[in-house]
Parts: sequence; structure tokens; C-alpha cells
Amino acid sequence: MSTNSSSILSNVSEKEYRALQSLVDYTNIESLPEIWALAAKKFDNIVALHNPHSQPEVKITYSQLYMQIQKFAAGLQGLGINMSESETNQAERIALIADNSPRWFIADQGIMSAGSVNAVRSSQAEKEELLYIISHSGSTALVLEDIKTLKKLESGLNDLPIRLIVLLSDETTPISEKYRIVNFNQLLELGSHQTLVALKPSGDTLATLIYTSGTTGKPKGVMLSHSNLLHQVKTLGTVVQPHPGDSVLSILPTWHSYERSGEYFLLSQGCTQVYTSLRSVKEDLKKYKPNYMIAVPRLWESIYEGVQKQFRSQPANKQKLIQFLLSTSQKYITARRIAQGLSLDHVHASAVEKLTAKITELALSPLQALGEKIVYNKVREATGGKIKQVISGGGALPRHIDNFFEIIGVEILQGYGLTETSPVTNARRPWRNLRGSSGQPIPGTEVKIVDPETKQPLPAGQRGLVLLKGPQIMQGYYQNPEATQKVLDAEGWFNSGDLGWVTPENDLVLTGRAKDTIVLTNGENIEPQPIEDACLRSPYVDQIMLVGQDQRSIGALIVPNLEALQKWAESQNLDISNQNTATSTSQKIDLESKIIQDLYRQELNREVKNRPGYRADDRIGPFKLILEPFSIENGMMTQTLKIRRHVVMENYRDIIDEMFVK
Repeated sequence: MSTNSSSILSNVSEKEYRALQSLVDYTNIESLPEIWALAAKKFDNIVALHNPHSQPEVKITYSQLYMQIQKFAAGLQGLGINMSESETNQAERIALIADNSPRWFIADQGIMSAGSVNAVRSSQAEKEELLYIISHSGSTALVLEDIKTLKKLESGLNDLPIRLIVLLSDETTPISEKYRIVNFNQLLELGSHQTLVALKPSGDTLATLIYTSGTTGKPKGVMLSHSNLLHQVKTLGTVVQPHPGDSVLSILPTWHSYERSGEYFLLSQGCTQVYTSLRSVKEDLKKYKPNYMIAVPRLWESIYEGVQKQFRSQPANKQKLIQFLLSTSQKYITARRIAQGLSLDHVHASAVEKLTAKITELALSPLQALGEKIVYNKVREATGGKIKQVISGGGALPRHIDNFFEIIGVEILQGYGLTETSPVTNARRPWRNLRGSSGQPIPGTEVKIVDPETKQPLPAGQRGLVLLKGPQIMQGYYQNPEATQKVLDAEGWFNSGDLGWVTPENDLVLTGRAKDTIVLTNGENIEPQPIEDACLRSPYVDQIMLVGQDQRSIGALIVPNLEALQKWAESQNLDISNQNTATSTSQKIDLESKIIQDLYRQELNREVKNRPGYRADDRIGPFKLILEPFSIENGMMTQTLKIRRHVVMENYRDIIDEMFVK
């Protein structure tokens, strides 16, 4: 069913309505490519895409972006790529296997403008996964990062019906008897001499297949229509309100639904997107001073850890002052939240409680102002100092990270959604930034909490399974009706697989993944994520994953922060070296020493017990310190930096078993 914009926006709040009035209106369009002709007229010479790290540096204005999309599409049509208008969902599939760059965006929208459907994935993914996606999607053409990507895949393409390959690089194309190969500029040159056959797909038309990176099994092809994705373009203005020329720093995989929908929206409003990477992001934040950024919790954790490192490098007296100010500011923001009715820990605060909190807020405001003057404004410089809002998603935001950025005056708007929901279903708003929650539903979206077993609806405040419904819900999993039926019921409710509850004001609070739940031998269910988030407050814990299925207690695999550990040892005048232990520090650290083990036991006990809602079963029993971080490179994290629990479990199976034998 195509998006009915008028019905979606009929129930928005007054604040949301006013927010939308300040933005460029795309209410009447039905397909994504229609955006760019309108944007070219509206924003003309504003830079749309800026890649400062490419050679040479690339800047593309909105008018240039539209022209290149048109040429790319015309070039594809000229080489025989067409959509069957009588069977819109049988349009030709083109696998787009490439990474963040302006050319990726041009290819993405060029493919859709040609009337085709793209199946997207990173060129860094494993060969077998990419070949599976190409085969499963039925792709007859490929758009690839470069010749290196082609060579990686070449041997597996023999039995596939590939007839065209486009390289997004400028490399000299190899000659092949099996398929036509052109590079980016050759395709644009072909397109400049070809008249584009303008196709106007309906909202129901399939736009893209996004294969879930997943943590188990083969990836599933999520079918997203133009209406699914346009719902985000038409409604995300109720969350943030950018202005033409505002800058956005882009770091997440551009093919991922979260980054992708964010880009469509922000570019529809005339923003300038600057590309960065994990290696360059801290420098680029300072250099390009973005107004907005979309990222996952791990990035904010990394910035937080960098700031904490700077704090620890200060003289002892200054460290004490900083810690005093942070502690006072924590009390200040806690009081302010209660006074404003925005405290998750005081959802039902009375008028008296709010008044008392307001008095506390006013009493502490001079110390908050002092912290701002001598510490917080300098910390904000690490983010460029011009951020209006940062949007966090793709995972739970640890409470201490949320608190810290609120203290220093950087507003994080946490959102929620899945690839299957295009992805945003909920988001905190600037006027209702309920920390600890994932915010209220965006327009047109419904959230229902049900009993995981009976599927019966639960009242506000009770925890259960999160079901979602709205115009952004996927059409289903491609060629997988069985998997589709497991998550989509006859009424259109999507089973998120997440556990959570809603406040009386309909803010969604997530408590964990249903399938991540650890069940102990006493029958108690443990949600690992909140406990892991609490443990990450310790400066000595870099990464952590809980284990303990069918055990008497939960355990933990911990990647230590070796730098913080070394500094602690030096401050205590301790010798924690072991020349037989290989580490990345100049002094070898014996992670098995009693001193280190006692430190981590103390850290874990304190952080877990200080967590709201602590229960005795939350206590971490055995733990093991491991040196190799969980990363994308070693397969233990997804592209959006979520721990792939089953991979970690398999990799450390012997260690985990040994932990619980002791």
C-alpha cells in the first residue's frame, strides 16, 4: 500500500506540525528519484556531497548531483537495463556492492531512476556472502567498488546471469567475453548521449533489497518499497529540522537502512554531506564542524573515552575539580529532568517532587555554569562546537554516555528501528528528550507491547515484546515467505524481537533482545545489554559480552582498556608486568595476576550494583580478560558495530566452558 501522506500527518502534535512547516515539502511525490529534480531547483549550487578524503577531493552541488543521477540512469538504460512496467516488482535487479562515497549515492539513485531495484552490500563483506546476495537477488548486473572487488568475485560469477558490470572507479576496464564492463565516467558519457526513459513507479514498487548482516544464519533480503523509504523522508522532520547548507558528517555504512534513510532525508532538505571514516572522524569533527551526525553508540563511547583520557592526563588537583563538577552536574541534570517531567526514573513525579527538583536545579545552576565555563565548552570543541543534534541508533545508548553528553551540552536524540522498518519507528524529540528511552513513535507509526508467550497486549509500564506497525514496515523477506510469516502477522504488526515497555506518554524504553536473553539454571531471565552498558562505565572496560546460558550465574568476556590499566598501575606504584604476556603496551601486563583480577572484580561489582533495578542474579560471576577486541575485521562485530554474539561464543567456546568449570 502506498504511503498516504495526509493520513500519516493528520495526527501529528502541534510541535511536530510546526517543525514540518519549516521544511521543504515532499508530500506529493511517490518515488525517491523524484526528490532530486525538486532539490536541484531549490538548492542549486549548494554542495550536496563532499568527500575530502578522495583523490582528488570531490564536491558535488545539488544541480550536479541531479544531472549525474540522470546520466547514470540513462547510461544503464542505454546498456539494456530496463524495468518491466507491467510487473513492477519484477524489475531488473542490480547488485550495488560498494562503500561510502558520492558515487555510491549517484549509483543508488541512478539505478532507481532507471527503473531497477538494487541489492546492496559493502565491498568489504566476505566473498561467499556477496555471491549469495548476487545469486539470491537474481541480479543481472553489478555495480562494484573497483577492479579489486571484481577480482574477488570473478570466479563465482561464471554460473550467474550477469551481463553488465559497472565499476565506480576510473580504472581501465578489463575486457571480458562474458559481460560488458564499463567504469563510472564511461557510463556517464554513454548516458549523456542517451535520452532517459522517465519512469514513475508507484509507492508500492520495490526500491531496494537490503540484506541483513545478521548475527545468525544466511542474510535475508529485506524488501523496501519507495513508500517505505519515503515515509522516512516525509516524517523525520518531526525529529530534526535542518536548514539548507547545514553540514552533516557521514560515517556509517551508506547502504545500511539507518544511514541511508537519514541521508535521503537530510539531503532532501539541502544539507551538505561530508564523508568521514573511523580513522578520520575525530579530526573531521573539529575541521568540518558538523551541525548533525548520525552514528551508533560505539562512536559516542569512543569520544567519551577520549575525553576521559584527557581528564586522566591532568594534574591531580585539576582531576579532582573536574570530577567534582561532573558529579555536581549529574545532580543538576537529574533535578532538571524531574522538574521538566523528563526523568525515566520518576515517570509519575508529583507536583511537589517537580517543585523540589526545580529548587535543586536552581541551587546547582551556578556550579553547572562554572563547569560550562572551565570544562564543558572545551570538551564540545572535540565535536566541532556547532552540533545542533546528534542522532544515535543501531543499539542501546549506555546511560552514562547519555548523561555525559547532556552535561556538556551536546544533545543526543536516540532513535529506534530495524532494517525491516526502513528503519526509524521511534525517536526522541528536542522538546521531549527523555533520556534512557528511544522516544515516541514518529507519525503514522504504532507501537504495541505484548506478552512474549500469549501475544496479548500489556498496559503501559509492563515489559513485553515490542510489535510495530506503520507505512515504513517492509513488504517482506525476498523469496522467503516462511521467514516473513514469522515476523509479520495478518494485521501488519511486525515482531521486532526486542523487549521493552512504554511510558504513559508513549515513549518506548528498550530492555533487551528476546533472543539475547540468558536463562540461568534457576529459571531467571537475564537481559545482557543493560548490564553490559553499566559495566562499560568502568574506565578499565573497553568491551564486554555476557555469557551464561544454562549456568548458575552469568559470566563475562572482557576486553580491557590497557592504557587505563597501565596508568592505574603506575598511580598505585604497582608492578603488573609479565614478560611472557604479549600486549600492545610498552610494559607487558599480566592479566591473570591477582591484582588485576581483584580490580576487575571490584569494578564489575560496583557498576552492576549501582545499576537501576539491580537484582542478585545480575551479579557477574566468572569473567575472563581477553586481548583481542571485538571488531568488524575479525568478524565479531557487524558493520554497525553490534557484537555478533554467536560468533564470539563460538570463538571463545573453550574459554567460556572453562570459566564455568572452575
